[in-house]
Amino acid sequence: MSVWDEVVGQEHALAVLRQAADAARAIVDRASQGIPVDDAARSMTHAWLITGPPGSGRSVAAMAFAASLQCTGDVPGCGQCPGCVTTLARTNGDVTILSTESTQIRIDEVRQIVVRAQTAPSQGRWRVIVIEDADRMMERTANVLLKAVEEPPERTVWLLCAPSAEDMITTIRSRCRHLGLRIPDPHAVADLLVRRDGVEPADALSAARAAQSHIGLARALAKDPQMRQRRRSIITAPAQVRSVGEAVFAAEDLHSIAKAQAESQSEERNAREKAELMRQLGMEEGQTPASHQRARIRELEDEQKRRSKRAIQDALDRALVDLLGIYRDVLMRQLGSDQEPINDDCVDLIEELATRSTPQQTMTRVQAIEEARKRLTTNMSVPLILEAMTLSLRPQVKTSNRVGA
Repeated sequence: MSVWDEVVGQEHALAVLRQAADAARAIVDRASQGIPVDDAARSMTHAWLITGPPGSGRSVAAMAFAASLQCTGDVPGCGQCPGCVTTLARTNGDVTILSTESTQIRIDEVRQIVVRAQTAPSQGRWRVIVIEDADRMMERTANVLLKAVEEPPERTVWLLCAPSAEDMITTIRSRCRHLGLRIPDPHAVADLLVRRDGVEPADALSAARAAQSHIGLARALAKDPQMRQRRRSIITAPAQVRSVGEAVFAAEDLHSIAKAQAESQSEERNAREKAELMRQLGMEEGQTPASHQRARIRELEDEQKRRSKRAIQDALDRALVDLLGIYRDVLMRQLGSDQEPINDDCVDLIEELATRSTPQQTMTRVQAIEEARKRLTTNMSVPLILEAMTLSLRPQVKTSNRVGA
């Protein structure tokens, strides 16, 4: 099985990365023999910016490329050699991965990897630095990278992942080779679920559509019936709001579900991290910490709070993306499009919403949801953001010459 097998629906990007991996191998092989690098090998670049919408597989593509650079098999990216296996398992000593579960990547984390990037690879062919969610760096943090990305050591490769090139500061993106990914076709995602996870074809396609081709989410939906039911509840409740009171309750429920989901994901991990820290500090359960111990515990708690905030924000944003899918299907129905619906399990609701509203009113609701997504990235009150959105989804008088709200 090749490392490229999970980079689905990205034929153009895959061709570029394969060519670069071949060139990277030629560079190393020629250098070991003292042979000058020819023009063909110059298609390899030392700094890459891989962009694409959520679910497009930015990190998957970056890790596949990183594995192909460390590959010692006959063809770069064989998936079987120690270089490929350890890279994909995230245990390769020459591949550093910086990711964050907080709202921002901290400047001290970036300083550490900049130092690491200056060292030669210890065993592999390249020193590879992967930064997932590179858009979560503030400008002053990104500036710490600038010199390292602009003039990396001969055997260092930077792989930055972000939703779009515009999410990175100009000085960084101008020094990277840009590779844009697209949302893969649901059928390609479904094929992967069938081939890799043994999901039934019909279930795989339904999950791929519901996840809007987000590979990780599609797998979770295909494997977990409770998750499918929870998703259906999240997206149908706001769409069925009729009054101000119902809008407030729908907003509260949406927020509560997101918080509960984030807490369920982090509760066990938080307890494990705290127990490990107390063990390192030599503390017993219930023991009053000394001043230096309190500082370490507070640092961990602050990190866990940042992580929880991001988890809630991500859960809410995913719910709103799913809600947008409902109104996308409504609009397609209103316009008479023959495109396949995203939510094939909500056809009755889609038909009802399409019948009692106009395309203009549907677009107004889409704009309200998009505005809520933008506001969630600010410091505005989350309950108020969700209430304003759900109020905008209430039924309006259906007319042909008036835009509804």
